[in-house]
Amino acid sequence: MKHLIATAGLVALTACSGTPGEVFRSYNESGALVDTGAFGNANMQNHLVMTGELSYVHNLSNRFASEVMTTVNFAFGSSQLDAGARDTLREQARWIKQFPEVRFKVYGHTDAVGSNSSNKRLGQRRANAVVAYLSTQGISRKRLEAVVSFGESQPLIVTQGKERRNRRTVTEVTGFVQSHPVIMDGKYAEVVYRETIKSAQPESQLIMVKTDESVVKSTE
Repeated sequence: MKHLIATAGLVALTACSGTPGEVFRSYNESGALVDTGAFGNANMQNHLVMTGELSYVHNLSNRFASEVMTTVNFAFGSSQLDAGARDTLREQARWIKQFPEVRFKVYGHTDAVGSNSSNKRLGQRRANAVVAYLSTQGISRKRLEAVVSFGESQPLIVTQGKERRNRRTVTEVTGFVQSHPVIMDGKYAEVVYRETIKSAQPESQLIMVKTDESVVKSTE
C-alpha cells in the first residue's frame, strides 16, 4: 500500500510539473493573471475579496488588455524602445490617464539566450525603460513604481534560441491607489465606465430655427 501511495504521489507530481515547455505554454498574458505573487498573502487576499477590490482589478485588467496593446518588444540584448514600442506606450498612457485611481505594474521578460542572472537584469532594465517612458507621458511614477523582471522564466514561445516575441514587457492593472474611496463607496461604475455613462446621455432634440424676425425654438 505504501508503495502504491508513493507511486501515485510521484505520478501526480510529474503530471503537475510536466516539462518546462508545457508549463510555459499554459501561461497567458495580460488580463489573465493580475499579479503573480503580491496577492499570495492570505490576509491581503481576504481583504481584497471582502472589499470587492479584487473583482474590480480583474475587470479593469481584462478591459485594459482588450482595448490597448499591453506588450512591447525589444531587439536582442537591448532595453531601448523603438518607434513601435513608443507608439504602443503612448496608447497605453492615453488609457491609463482615464483612470487616475488605478495602479499598474510592468513586467520585463527576455528570451532564453544568456545566463539567468543576466536575463533577470535585462528584464528589469526593459521594465524600467517602459516606466520611464510612461512617466514622460504624464503618468505618475507612484502608480508605476513596482516593476518586476521574470527574465527568461515565462516565454511565450518555448525555444532556446533568439525569439523576439519573448523579449518583451507587459503592462498590467494591479490595484487601486490607496484603495481609492471613489472605488469602494459604490461608484465603481461611474469611474470605470464614465465614458459609457456620458455616451448614454440622450442628445437634445432641441434645434434653433432662424426666422426673419427672431430665433424660434423648435423640436424635431
